Amino acid sequence: MTAPALPAVGTIAPDFSLRDQFGQDVSLSALRGTPVVLVFFPLAFTGTCTGELCELRDNLSVFADAGVRLLAISVDSTATLRVFAEREGYDFTLLADFWPHGEVARRYGAFLDEKGFATRATILVDAEGVVRAAFAVSPGEARPLAAYRAALAELQPASAG
Repeated sequence: MTAPALPAVGTIAPDFSLRDQFGQDVSLSALRGTPVVLVFFPLAFTGTCTGELCELRDNLSVFADAGVRLLAISVDSTATLRVFAEREGYDFTLLADFWPHGEVARRYGAFLDEKGFATRATILVDAEGVVRAAFAVSPGEARPLAAYRAALAELQPASAG
């Protein structure tokens, strides 16, 4: 099994439009002007995924302080993601890459065809839509918060003052 090829740093992130846990459309192009972290995860309600997203929930200030919007993406339905977010107290956007099944994960090189869901991949997109960092971990492995902090360090402050 070969690892998917994530977007190269310095390239324009592929645009997409997905529905969030409330059924609202969210598109990457509409978020221009704001840096975004795309957090692909396999499935809601699974141990490693829940643990990872709870760690992000508990450390949202890391992203807020950097002015970065957090978007978590899986192949689950909007209804499943809404219950998942409510149960775990996630105060960030969950996006359903439900149909066409895994299309956005495929565009980002994060879809595992043999499994039918995304791998644990993270893509940091700056305010201009350029990929600034991309990393993934092996199946069953959680992404450490330190990897997010290192990715966020790739964002250059616009100006001081």
